[in-house]
Amino acid sequence: MKYKRILLKLSGEALMGDQKNGIDPAVVSMIADQVKAIRESGVEVSLVIGGGNIFRGVAGATKGMDRTTADHMGMLATMINALALQDALEHKGVFTRTLSGLEMPRVTETYIRRRAIRHLEKGRVVIFGAGTGNPYFSTDTAAALRANEVCAEVVMKATNVDGIYSADPKLDPTATRFDRISFQEVLEKGLRVMDAAAIALCMENKMPILVFDMNKPGNLLAAVRGEAVGTMVG
Repeated sequence: MKYKRILLKLSGEALMGDQKNGIDPAVVSMIADQVKAIRESGVEVSLVIGGGNIFRGVAGATKGMDRTTADHMGMLATMINALALQDALEHKGVFTRTLSGLEMPRVTETYIRRRAIRHLEKGRVVIFGAGTGNPYFSTDTAAALRANEVCAEVVMKATNVDGIYSADPKLDPTATRFDRISFQEVLEKGLRVMDAAAIALCMENKMPILVFDMNKPGNLLAAVRGEAVGTMVG
C-alpha cells in the first residue's frame, strides 16, 4: 500500500443513493465494504462525513435561521450519518469508533486527539462526527483539520466524478480533467474541490488531497495502492 494512514472525506449526499434525502442502507453497506477492504489490507482508516443528506447549516441560515443554531443542527446530522456507517461496518466485523466534536457521552466518545490516534494504531476505523465542534466551519475544514491532527498521509475526497475538471463536466463537454494540480491553482481557478479554508489548511501543512470517484467499485482500494485514480492536489 502507498499509504499507511488515510482520512476519507464523504459527503452526506453520498449516503442518499437515488433518494432525495436520508440514508440508503444499500449505499452505506457498499461504502462499508470498500472501507473494510482497505482496512484488511493494513491501512489505518479515519473518516469525516457531511450531513447534507439530512440538514445543511448554511442552507438553514440563508432561510433566516440563526447561523450558529443551523450549524449545530448540521453537526447533529453528521452524527446520524456517522452512527449509520459505524453500524454498517460493525455488522461486517470491522471494529469502529465514532468520536464526536460535541460532547454526547451517552451516544459516543468525545474527540480527543491522542485517543483517536490510539484507536487507529489498534486497527479500528475511526469516524469523526460533528465537524470541528464549532459553527462556521464546514466538514471539509473538519476533514483537513482531523487529517493533520492524526498525522494522516492524505485526505481522500470521495465524489461522484473521476477527478477535478476545469469546469463541470456534466454541463461543459469541453471540460478537461487534471491528473495533478497545485493548491494555489485550485484557489486561483475557483475550483470547487473543498472550501477555501480546508484548501488553505492543507496547503499550509503540505497535506495532499486526492479527489476520486468512489462509486466505481475498487477505486478506493486502487487509490490507497497508489494507482492513477482521480486528481491529486498538492
